[in-house]
Amino acid sequence: MSTGRRKNIKRHSKGNSKRHRSKEPASKASIHRDESKAGSELSHKRISGPRLWLFRIIAVAVIPALFFLMLELTLHIVGYGFPTNIAIKDKINNVPSYYNNTKFAWRFFHPNIARTTEPFVFPVKKSEKTYRIFVMGASAAAGTPDGAFCFGRMLEVMLRRQYPQVNFEVITAAMPAINSHVVYEIADDCTRYQSDLFIIYLGNNEVVGPYGAGTVFSTMSTSISAIRMGIALKATKLGQLVTNLLESVSGDNTPKIWHGMGMFLEKQIRAEDAGLEIVYKHFRKNLQDIRHLAGSKGIKTIFCTVPCNLKESPPFASLHKPSLTDADKKSWNEIYQCGVKYETDGNFAEAIKLYLKAAEIDDKYADLQFRLGRCYWEIGEYENARAGYVLARELDTLRFRADTHINEILRDTTGNKMDDGVYLVDAVKVFEQNSPHQTPGEELFYEHVHMNFKGNYLLAGAIFQQVEKILPERIKSYRADEHLFLTEAECAQDLAYTKWDQYNIAEKVLNDYIKQAPFTNQLYHNKRAKRMEQKIDAFKVAISPELVNEVEAEYRRAIELTPSDWWLHWKYGQFLEDLGKDNAAAAQYRLVLDSMPHNYEAFAVLGLLCGKAGDLDSAISYNLESVRIYPTFPESHFNLGFAYHLKKN
Repeated sequence: MSTGRRKNIKRHSKGNSKRHRSKEPASKASIHRDESKAGSELSHKRISGPRLWLFRIIAVAVIPALFFLMLELTLHIVGYGFPTNIAIKDKINNVPSYYNNTKFAWRFFHPNIARTTEPFVFPVKKSEKTYRIFVMGASAAAGTPDGAFCFGRMLEVMLRRQYPQVNFEVITAAMPAINSHVVYEIADDCTRYQSDLFIIYLGNNEVVGPYGAGTVFSTMSTSISAIRMGIALKATKLGQLVTNLLESVSGDNTPKIWHGMGMFLEKQIRAEDAGLEIVYKHFRKNLQDIRHLAGSKGIKTIFCTVPCNLKESPPFASLHKPSLTDADKKSWNEIYQCGVKYETDGNFAEAIKLYLKAAEIDDKYADLQFRLGRCYWEIGEYENARAGYVLARELDTLRFRADTHINEILRDTTGNKMDDGVYLVDAVKVFEQNSPHQTPGEELFYEHVHMNFKGNYLLAGAIFQQVEKILPERIKSYRADEHLFLTEAECAQDLAYTKWDQYNIAEKVLNDYIKQAPFTNQLYHNKRAKRMEQKIDAFKVAISPELVNEVEAEYRRAIELTPSDWWLHWKYGQFLEDLGKDNAAAAQYRLVLDSMPHNYEAFAVLGLLCGKAGDLDSAISYNLESVRIYPTFPESHFNLGFAYHLKKN
């Protein structure tokens, strides 16, 4: 065999050998691929269909939900955050009870400025002879400037006199600065407390309260669902944690120091502002949902329209219509000032002519309409006067009073729904019928919306008449044979509304309201302040030993009639403290704590009295308890610091 032939054979053999060797690995790879493919198909078959979707749901929703649930539970265990219900359950004098949550409003306001209800307590278990009523609303419903004389307390004494064998629990779950967004949450809570009746007195703060068009507390949203979702998130510990973290990182422009109504000076809202329509829509929705919440639990509801001071409360702020040119504004102002001069001189007819001429240029300026109303009043044209006062309120750009549309919504919410357990007390009409020429003023109000004793009595009486009609037969059967409706004087006796209280309230209204912005910007402010100062001076002149004895006798008489009324002990304690009888006052404040052991103000004042007496350890102890209950109460912190300072020195 030749060499070439051998080379070919070798190449051929090598080729066959290579093909043979490559063939076996290829078969193994093919087998592996087939096995892998088969396994993949089998695996796909195992998690396909509903199981695959279940796996995805668990991965996307359940696992994160469990994580957040564990985090929420952990925050609960470590005690982070604050309770958010309007009432907290606890044992009080060994009786399972609910008492007011001082931190409830922290969801809606910075803790430093959050308001709270007046203290209340009611048992968890309601007896057969108990009828439980919740009053809800803002400061006017709370009885500002003195909760001891709110219409809820007057209603309670009226009912108690007519049905002496029935235990009427009238719980005022109202507080300053809130609106229907907050009251909806309160109503939701109160459906769980064996309630029989809700009384809603609400509407003055819809624009300036949380989520309103003119608020400083939070941002307004066009979506009520978004608002409620945000509120609901803050009810969780995790939501509170996130809120606090965001505020610490990004800062927070909401007020942290309470400056009263003066905080809203830069938040003027015109009558034609689009934000008002959102406010009205939200108000209507909140009222409807409160009605449905109550109805679903068989709770009856009374909605009240909201009157205000028309005649003696000028607008807080006025704005010209936006389209007014500088030339028109100058012309308007010249005519207006001439009218003011005629009015000041008492020539009201000429002033009216000029004001009407100014109105032809711009009739949207609230002060102009109020001046027209006053001048018409002075010449006896009362219908025109009332129209001017009403229009002035509607145009007021600092909207602290319920306007006509707010009251229309309240009437619409009730409609003819008595069969659904929904009723209306038209307080606006009641107040008009009891005011000179149907124009409410200082006869019934301290300032713009807060009712004086007579105003609260009038409202309580109107509500009492409606309540009597809807009481269940189990309660009506206990009605006294004779009609025992309390007169205003009898109501004052039962609540110990003394001349001392009248004097203190007048001073508070003058110093805390009338002498503060935006009241200082109102027309005729100086005259109003001077008139109030003269009234206070008259009170001072009337103070005598005989008057002091008379007032003390009135307190004692009321306490003897209702010794369980903590308000009476509180007011009597304040009176004794003013007289310098600190030991006797302290005894009354301790009686307050016997029935209201969570009353932070009682602890604070006892701490102050102990400090004055030199008992610094007790002063510190009392103030520490006050701070524990209500951590942002400034008086307790000041008294505590002062007591520590004295003890150190």
